[in-house]
Amino acid sequence: MANPLPSSDQTCACGSGLKAERCCALDWSRPWPRQAPPQIAGRARAAFAAGDRAAAERLLIQAIEAAPLDTGALRALYDLRVDRPSAAESLLTRIVRLEPNNPAAHALLGRLLSETHRPQLAEPHLRRALALSPKPGAALLADLAWTLRNQGRMAESRRLFEQSHALDPSRFNTVYGWARMEEADRRFDAAGQLLDIGERLAPGHPHIALQRAILLARTGADEAALAALEALEQRAGDSDTGLRLDILNEKGAVLDRLGRRPEAFTAFAAAKQAMFDLTGHSYLADAAAEQARRLKATFVRERMIALPRAGVRTDAPQPIFIVGFPRSGTTMIEQTLSAHPRISAGDELPIIGELVETAQSLLGAALPYPEALANADRDGLNLLRDRYLDRAREFGAMASGADWFTDKMPLNETHLGLISLIFPRAPIIHLIRHPLDVALSTFANQMTHGFYCAGSLDSIARHYLLTLDLVDHYRAEIAPNYLAIRYEDIIDDQEAKVREMLAFIGAEFDPRCLAFHENRRYARTASYAQVSEKLYDRSRYRWRGYRDPLAPIIPVLEPAIRRLGYEVD
Repeated sequence: MANPLPSSDQTCACGSGLKAERCCALDWSRPWPRQAPPQIAGRARAAFAAGDRAAAERLLIQAIEAAPLDTGALRALYDLRVDRPSAAESLLTRIVRLEPNNPAAHALLGRLLSETHRPQLAEPHLRRALALSPKPGAALLADLAWTLRNQGRMAESRRLFEQSHALDPSRFNTVYGWARMEEADRRFDAAGQLLDIGERLAPGHPHIALQRAILLARTGADEAALAALEALEQRAGDSDTGLRLDILNEKGAVLDRLGRRPEAFTAFAAAKQAMFDLTGHSYLADAAAEQARRLKATFVRERMIALPRAGVRTDAPQPIFIVGFPRSGTTMIEQTLSAHPRISAGDELPIIGELVETAQSLLGAALPYPEALANADRDGLNLLRDRYLDRAREFGAMASGADWFTDKMPLNETHLGLISLIFPRAPIIHLIRHPLDVALSTFANQMTHGFYCAGSLDSIARHYLLTLDLVDHYRAEIAPNYLAIRYEDIIDDQEAKVREMLAFIGAEFDPRCLAFHENRRYARTASYAQVSEKLYDRSRYRWRGYRDPLAPIIPVLEPAIRRLGYEVD
């Protein structure tokens, strides 16, 4: 999600407490002091030692405002901001830039990036920490193993977990993370054996009980999984909100599969409340509407006719953009297409979002994105194209021998104008699914995409409409290289739709694409378990079993439902 660039006299949007000009908008060309005045730094240390967090925070901010490159003050402020991921990331990124050979800073930043679901960005920092550490510990090896697991690199992950466990056989987190990796890799017996080891290391640990319930569900024992989850829920109570959230997520999914829909919806709603209690995030409706307004004002037919397009690179694989609202079926399509030998899976690449954030500086424009593109020349657009391809290569999206790679970042359709300027020939495949099924599935899962729209049914419906309207605008004004595919049509005639997508891309048909469930790559999304199964139709028109709780948003979504050719029946 793009944030507007902060003005220099405002408190930085990352939440550090610093002014923007001393934080994310810092001008690195200026000769800033590297050490705060001793009297401020000394008072800050004294306040911190005395446990006076408020005074320490105030003094540290004063110290960094005076000396933005003081790594001691930055690290101390990080310690106070560790529960604010954006602020913590900003502070650690600056420390790493100032101290590139600091293994602890690389390790902390890598762990933070991994915990915030950016494993490709985490990996180089964790590897750098390993290279700089004279004697790497079990924790650092396990952190890198987990990061590789989240990229689907299971064999590498397994080797590192083995090394971590050999270094410290008593380390619970290594065993627990390893068990979760084996579960994701469908090696359920190995996962169970590791959970047994974890139980011996930490008898009665609630996360072992949770993972055992997940294994039961993954092997089809839903009734036993539900009993285990309910016992754990009663035992855990409300003391650990994060654990409660995990339990409720799994419980809702199991109840849904068992057909106990009122209870499932109650669990979904309770999980949403737990997520809010944990993060405080709610839909940023005004910011979303303002972004859509500016995008529609920028990407109009007259301007798009006048603007150049980036050239097509012939020396690198080209992207296939699989777009759609979260939970519309994009993971299934990526698994399908990446079973083709000429197409590699890029997963949810954050690169379009990065270009949105950096377009102004990269183009040397006076205005931020999207207005920064209004007068872009071909060289500038080529620069954005090359930055995208370079980053895709860094993320490991370009497999050897592949002609294309996928990018399925949710809601990339928000930026179809940018995509069409820098990749005018790139295939854009838009997954369409019944809006009420999308809304229900989004509500049943936790995600932060789309200005935190997933927190309630109402905000999901509002953002869905806003996004659909924006796509309609792009299709009318810029004519992107676009193919809409209905999820339900894939269920009805899989081969015909797979052939249609491959022909649109320019690839020959390959029967392996029909057996996407045999694709061994790990899908790093909430759908990872579903896409390891054969094609099924139980998620089609699932909303009908939840008609009563969905009733408030049916009138909101009905115009879109009709427009897309669906019914409310």
